[in-house]
Order: sequence, then C-alpha cells, then structure tokens
Amino acid sequence: MNKLKNIIFKNQSLKKKWILSTSIVIFISYAAICTVIYFALYSWLLQNEENNAIRTVDDLTSFFNSQNGSISIQEFQGNTGLFKAIVNQNQTVRIFNKDGYEVLRINDESSAAPIELDYEKIRKTIVSKEVIDHRDVFVVNKMVAIGPFTGIIQLIHPLETFQSMMKYVLTTMLIAGLGAMLIAGAIGYYLANVLIRPIQDLRDSMLSIRDKGFEEKIHLAYNADDEIGDLLNIYESMMNELQTSFAKQQQFVSDASHELRTPIQAIEGHLSLIKRWGKNDPAILEESLNSSLEEVVRMKKMIEELLDLARKEKRDERSFANINKVLLSVKDELLVIYPQSTINIKENGEPKQPNVSENALAQIVRNIVENGIRYNDQHPVIDIEVHYLTESLFLTIKDNGIGIAKEHLPYIFDRFYRVDTSRENTGGGTGLGLSITKMLAEKYHIEMDVVSEVEKGTTFTLSFKI
Repeated sequence: MNKLKNIIFKNQSLKKKWILSTSIVIFISYAAICTVIYFALYSWLLQNEENNAIRTVDDLTSFFNSQNGSISIQEFQGNTGLFKAIVNQNQTVRIFNKDGYEVLRINDESSAAPIELDYEKIRKTIVSKEVIDHRDVFVVNKMVAIGPFTGIIQLIHPLETFQSMMKYVLTTMLIAGLGAMLIAGAIGYYLANVLIRPIQDLRDSMLSIRDKGFEEKIHLAYNADDEIGDLLNIYESMMNELQTSFAKQQQFVSDASHELRTPIQAIEGHLSLIKRWGKNDPAILEESLNSSLEEVVRMKKMIEELLDLARKEKRDERSFANINKVLLSVKDELLVIYPQSTINIKENGEPKQPNVSENALAQIVRNIVENGIRYNDQHPVIDIEVHYLTESLFLTIKDNGIGIAKEHLPYIFDRFYRVDTSRENTGGGTGLGLSITKMLAEKYHIEMDVVSEVEKGTTFTLSFKI
C-alpha cells in the first residue's frame, strides 16, 4: 500500500494530487453507493419474480378448486388455451399424477424439474431456485385437486427477463460512473486551479525573492478569510519583517562602513606616524597613542549604538520604570564624565511608574542630556522636571546649549545627521544617539516633542501613558 501510494502521489504536483484524490474519493463513494443500490434492487426484483411464480400457481390451483369436479382431466387436456390466459408465455406448467407421470402441460418452454412425490412435503407450496436447460429458473411445486383427481402442479418460471434487467442496470451504473468520473475530474481540475492558484502565487513570490531579493513589492491577490488567506497573510507579514530586517542589516553595513572609515584612517595615520619617526619622540608617541585610543573608544561606542539600532527586540509589557531612580542614576553617571555640568531634577505630583524598562528610559534620558552637555558653549545646565498626572506623566529635559534651527528640527532623529560641521567636531559624537532615542520611544509608545531656539537651548518633552 505504501509503495502504491508513493508511486501515485510522491512525485506528483499538488494539483494532480488534488485531482487524483478527489476522483478516487468520488469513485469509491459512487462504487459503494452503486453496490448497495444494485444488491438492494437485485434482492427486491428477485423476490418479485418469486412472488409472481407463486401467484401464478395460486391462481391455477384456485381455478381448479373452483370447478367442483365438473371438468375432468381429459377436458382440461383439450382446453389448454383456458390456462394460457393465466400462465405467462415464458412459464411452463405441468401436472403430474401420484406416480409422477405427466398428465397436462401448458407452454412447453422448459424441461421438467425433478418432483417431490412425498405428499406430506408438498401440502404447502415448495419454491426452489434451480438450473434447467442451462437457465436459472424458479421451480414451484404444489399439491392440486381437480375433481376426483389429486396430483402435483409444477411451474417453472425462467429468470431471463430478471437477469436482462440487472445487466441493463449494471451497464447503466457503469456508464453513469464513467461519466461521473469524467465530470468529477473536470470539476476537480477547475477547483484545483482556483484553490491552488494562491499557493502557486506564493511559490512564485518566494522564487522571485530568492532570485531578485526584495526589489519587487510583495503582493498576493487573495482576500478570502480562510486557511489559505491566513497562510498568505502570515507570509506577507513575515516577508515584511524580513524585508525590514534586511534593510536594517544593509543600513547597518552602510552606516558602519561609512562612519568607521574616518576613525580607522585616523588610527592608520597615527600608527604610520609612529612607525616612521614618532616612536623616537615621546611627545608625538604619547599624542598619537592617546588619539588612537580616543578613536578606538569612539568606534566601540559607535558599533554598540549601531547594534542597538539594528536589533528589533519586542517590547516587554511587564517592565515598569522607577523615574526617580533612573534620573538619579543617569545624573550620577554623567557628572562623573562631565563634572563641570549642572543637572537639576524636580518632581511634581504623586510618583507613578510608566510601562518602559529602566534601561530603555535611562538610555533615552542619557542621550538627550549628553547632547545638551556636549553641544554647549557655556557652563552646561540641564533642568529635568517630571509631572505626574492621573493617567499619564510628562518628562521635560531643558538645556542651555547652542540650540537647533527650525529647518533642522525635522531631521535631528536621522542617523548621522548633524546640523553643521561645528557640531560634528564637538565632543566626538557619533550622530546616532537621537536615532536610538527615537527608536526606543516608538518601541514603548512614548510621545516625544522637541522645541529649540538657536543660542537659547533645546527642550525635549516625553509623554508616557500610565
């Protein structure tokens, strides 16, 4: 069975498997129904033939008994036409005496069957199915009284008509079955085309992505709300996520190759300088080593920030941040790096914890505050104020830095965007801090607003839903 299944189905397309499966199921179902109908009809018609034979014998015996002895056997022998009106033309009727000799015959269509001379057994009608003259027949034996004569009446009922009928029924079923198979195959082929078309489109889309990548937009025209529709929706969703991840990967490679080129070239220049003659000059050696280390630190930080942007981790719905704890931690950390700065923290209202991880909140606040300190041409002062409301809280971070012109505000969250060359050379920033801030804000559904004025500072307002 397994070998047959492998031969029929293993190397066939899904469409052919569908057509073969539906055709086989329809054929088996049709064959089972026809078998039941055929045998039921066979039994019913056969019983009907038997009843007809018995009815003829009963009619004859009733007629004989009604004569009350007024007709002799000889008169019966001379008037067989009277009985032919009762007997079917295909039936043969014989009357035997007690010794088994035939005394009367009506319609000599079949040879006589052996008779039972035991009157005790034939007091009741005896019906049997036998083969006479190579034909299937019903044989009916019954005791009969014709006036003073007592004998045995035998009726032979041939089954040719019944068998012809059953052959006709069987032929009709086979022809109808063949037609049903052809119709089922045609309908199965049509349905296979309709139902498998989305899967073929899915396959074509996969092949296109394999050969061309994500150059062409994925679009599968199938909107039915069924299992195939769910499969295609899941596929489109997965491909969109994969496309986004692929784009992030490409962006990461592009950003890394672009931004790491400068520090690598700087390190290369310093190392070349040391190799040529700087190793003999302690001052140049010290300066080159320090510059190289700064570039290495800058590359390390840039790589970490690029990786943060490339990752797509899911939001943790169970994370809650202690605002005061996070702000104090960031303040202490930055004052160690920038001891000349001033960071003020003020809270208003009853403290609440927003649905954001403390690490993410710390990174957002750190990036904004560090920008305010780095891009500042005077003593940096950062004012952080928290307003706790019933269903939300607002966190404002205001600095007294150099500010941002209005035309640059829409682009400050873009990767590596810098307002001008002076900012590029101030503080050794990578240009990725606000990009990470924006990514984290979107991840945790934090609304962020920026107001800035050149030479007067910048204010970031973060809105958290409780």
